[in-house]
Amino acid sequence: MDLIQLGQRAKQASFALATTTTATKNNALAVMADELEKQSNTILEANAIDIQAARDAGMSEALLDRLLLNEDRLKAIASDVRNVITLNDPIGSELDSRVLENGLSLSRRRVPLGVVGVIYEARPNVTIDIASLCLKTGNASILRGGRETFHSNMALVKVIQTALEKTGLPTASVQYIEKPDRELVSQLLKLDEYVDMIIPRGGAGLHKMCKENSTIPVIIGGFGISHIFVDESADIERSVTVVANSKVQRPSACNSLDTLLVHKAVAAEFLSQLVTSLKDKVEFVAHDSALSYLTHANKVREAVEGDFDTEWLAFVLGVKVVDDVDAAIQHMRDHNASHSDAIMTNDLNHAERFINAAGSAAVYVNASTRFTDGAQFGLGAEVAVSTQKLHARGPMGLEELTSYKWVGKGNYLPRP
Repeated sequence: MDLIQLGQRAKQASFALATTTTATKNNALAVMADELEKQSNTILEANAIDIQAARDAGMSEALLDRLLLNEDRLKAIASDVRNVITLNDPIGSELDSRVLENGLSLSRRRVPLGVVGVIYEARPNVTIDIASLCLKTGNASILRGGRETFHSNMALVKVIQTALEKTGLPTASVQYIEKPDRELVSQLLKLDEYVDMIIPRGGAGLHKMCKENSTIPVIIGGFGISHIFVDESADIERSVTVVANSKVQRPSACNSLDTLLVHKAVAAEFLSQLVTSLKDKVEFVAHDSALSYLTHANKVREAVEGDFDTEWLAFVLGVKVVDDVDAAIQHMRDHNASHSDAIMTNDLNHAERFINAAGSAAVYVNASTRFTDGAQFGLGAEVAVSTQKLHARGPMGLEELTSYKWVGKGNYLPRP
């Protein structure tokens, strides 16, 4: 596979997409959603091959859940594509405008990034998410999924290519690196002549590799330890419900709860109720400050070094008892709180202190960390969840896949 030719085709496609009308782009998305439903049997058969191979290889249940497609998930993916159609097309919109004293009308106009390269693992739905968001924003994309999702992704790429062909858009608008060789990833990271942004979606190792080896700007995201702090003023019963939701609703998701921090004044009451709610579902990994409160849990072990730096992606929950909100914030700073974090509290001052001090891309007061999602935020599907501080943070929807250009209009105005 010649990645230079892949990059050249993507760049040419991006020029065509940049001037494609919203109606044409929406038509392509509508056909894509229809094809997902028409070809559902083929897609699920391909996914079943990947699932069986992953089981045979000993893949964990958490990763199998990320890999799995079923009728409901496929319908949800098609629904997300149709939702993107309903969203405003940001391309061509103006961020601001003003007229200078010299008579020059000056504005900033949203434009596509150009070509987006996305490297991802064990998440076949990402293939459709990225393709739909990039098409809506006039960006070409080069996709590289993991070895474990090969058959699923090839079936999904066929859906995308069919939609492009039927609506007259360049088929190179969405291209897939079909060979799983890691050497091709290294080559993609050096295609700065053709690719404008790299977005990795996977574990910390993938993000580190991209950041260290890419000559293209990289959006870092997806990985981060998610925390909830239960303050002394919190409503105990309702907080138990939120914590349980954050942990068990879908533990393989990047926004699921990893570490629970509990104020010492409510630790006994809160943890007793939480264990009653979760003891058959979750293994508790307890700091020595929390061990005595978890003795009646079915599965509990003492935390060891590195546990509070672990993104569990499973039915495992770290627990620590802390003195106050400041101690909770300090723990979060020490343990990579960059993704989604929440406080359960009825104290407005503590809530504001937590919001201002947390370094997370998404911060919640009395709400589940599981809300960090493009669809939940009303953005449509998401291309990634960014945990860096430049250009984009949190779920990346349409606007985060755009840049802008300055547009100046004058009446044959020379500069004095």
